[in-house]
Amino acid sequence: MKIFLDSSNIEEIRPINKTGLIDGITTNPSLLAKQKGNFKEILKSIASEVKGPISAEVTAVKAEKMITEAKILQKIAKNIVIKIPLTMEGLIACNYLSKNKFKVNVTLCFSTNQALLAAKAGATFISPFIGRLDDIGENGLQLIRDIKTVYNNYNYTTKILAASIRSAEHVMEVSKIGADVATIPPKIFHSLYKHELTDQGLESFLSDWKKSGKQIN
Repeated sequence: MKIFLDSSNIEEIRPINKTGLIDGITTNPSLLAKQKGNFKEILKSIASEVKGPISAEVTAVKAEKMITEAKILQKIAKNIVIKIPLTMEGLIACNYLSKNKFKVNVTLCFSTNQALLAAKAGATFISPFIGRLDDIGENGLQLIRDIKTVYNNYNYTTKILAASIRSAEHVMEVSKIGADVATIPPKIFHSLYKHELTDQGLESFLSDWKKSGKQIN
């Protein structure tokens, strides 16, 4: 499973990207609005740091304007993916853009039917928001399972990009289901490699080594 970082903060992205474990980035208008400076320059710096797909979202609500904004966003960097909301207008825009060689991430997906339509419209990625479904008492992980079943039934090439990840357990579960991508906040990324037994074991090993007086040289 690929791991994308859900962030528009280059200072958060850069040190994590040094691990070599980040396959792409997702942004949205809310994340970009929190950053100081020109949004194009922010996206350009992210796209130069991370070589994988960088999702940048349109803010228009009508298909024609979405397409205009998509053309502007694509010029920022070669690895920009156009993020489109899962609305009727968004599906129209997705259909047009995918036919014209744009990579499209259809976002704010909350049902299998929505995911089916996005795939038929040619979406490169579909972004089901599992945490937000959990918030209203529905099962976000079941949505990932159902979308995967439908896509497998018809051999759709649209990649399932699990979004609204709230915990390390979410990451584990979507990887077990077989999501193609999980996009996670920096805080969740850092939680993936941490374990109290790792910390205890390292402390013990280093303590024993220090007592021995030996050195690696």
